[in-house]
Amino acid sequence: MSTTVATRRSLNASIHARVERIDWTSVSTHLDGYGWAMLQKMLTADECRDIAGLYDDESRFRSQVVMARHGFGRGEYKYFRYPLPDIVADLRTSLYPRLAPFANRWNEAMGIEVRYPEAHADFIARCHKAGQTRPTPLLLRYGADDYNCLHQDLYGEHVFPFQAAFLLSEPEQEFTGGEFILTEQRPRMQSRAEVVPLRRGDGVIFAVHNRPVQGTRGTYRVNLRHGVSRLRSGRRHTVGVIFHDAK
Repeated sequence: MSTTVATRRSLNASIHARVERIDWTSVSTHLDGYGWAMLQKMLTADECRDIAGLYDDESRFRSQVVMARHGFGRGEYKYFRYPLPDIVADLRTSLYPRLAPFANRWNEAMGIEVRYPEAHADFIARCHKAGQTRPTPLLLRYGADDYNCLHQDLYGEHVFPFQAAFLLSEPEQEFTGGEFILTEQRPRMQSRAEVVPLRRGDGVIFAVHNRPVQGTRGTYRVNLRHGVSRLRSGRRHTVGVIFHDAK
């Protein structure tokens, strides 16, 4: 067996093992209650540095977005090209089958007919058949005074209801400010904000668009958006794992 293949399989087993160790019952409960859930210490410090270090390797990416040019905020990000870096691909394929049952349960509760297959490859095949062929995992970089406006990552007709983000920089050491924020817009009520207390290597699973909420008259949908508050100093890197591809 070649060293490359051995390393690839070892990495896959490592990420898969970490995903399997997660308390998915607690994740499900927190997602149902708040629209997000933390995955603590998913990546090592070395892995975080390695992923962040890819930012200047143009061969890894299909496009770059400077947020200020589009009114998205300040800072920039790059979409990976296929093939994805091994660790990003493994996070995507290992997390998806754990989240697919939650996604199906949410859609059923919200009266949405779409159901998601067990394997990520089957869902990606569905995206590609509909013309959504561009990979969406991305690497984000923020400097002092940068921020990301509240938004949703939809990209096309086929949207998986959850996505993940992993913080690659250490708060209070490598940067200050830059908190990950979610807002929830509830019908006939003011919006609710949540700040997710991420450390380097932590991940957050969160709703892309809507989540079901049980009210006195049955289940209704609430709308969620996410963003990043203004950095006060330093530099912050994040890797985003989106499970659907883009047109």
